[in-house]
Amino acid sequence: MTMTMEACFRALIEARRDEIVVLSAGNASEMWWNLTGDRDTVFYLEASMSLAPMFGAGLAMGVPGRDVWVLNGDGALVMNPGTLMVERELGLPNLKHFVVSNRRYGSTFDAALPNAAQNDYPALARALGIARAEQFETVEGLRAGLDDIRRPGHGLWTLEVEPLGHKIEPPPIDGPEMKFRFGRWMEAQCGVRVFGA
Repeated sequence: MTMTMEACFRALIEARRDEIVVLSAGNASEMWWNLTGDRDTVFYLEASMSLAPMFGAGLAMGVPGRDVWVLNGDGALVMNPGTLMVERELGLPNLKHFVVSNRRYGSTFDAALPNAAQNDYPALARALGIARAEQFETVEGLRAGLDDIRRPGHGLWTLEVEPLGHKIEPPPIDGPEMKFRFGRWMEAQCGVRVFGA
């Protein structure tokens, strides 16, 4: 039996230290928002069309002293698995890619993914040269794996969760507001310049 998405996300929220968090469109953004109400310290990349890992890679390059957690739905990953090739090429030691795998397209009312039962995301990552690729199916396993995840080095960790079966409220923040809130937090917390004069 897989873990619930809520229990999985609660474990990550409790474990978070100073990691920068990027959330892909759909269930990932919606669940994090509903559990935290966080308007400043995470980036909800709505309408990301599978590019949350690339956004996270840019942050990881800009702030090499901080880990970047990207929570990307498996629906997003299968739209553009080529992002894994770019991640492997970049080899950013502070980029941590989590695939939230519920075998559904969360942005489109949980339509089933093609080939859903056979999709093996850690095997796909390893086939592309990403050596650190694991799957967690329980909250206990995820908690036990966090020390390894935090070790320097890029990797992909699949979080196998149960489908939600219903839509939840998206973050009520539009793009410009999110950009400025998150950018100002980055400037204050990470010592980087995001905005000009």
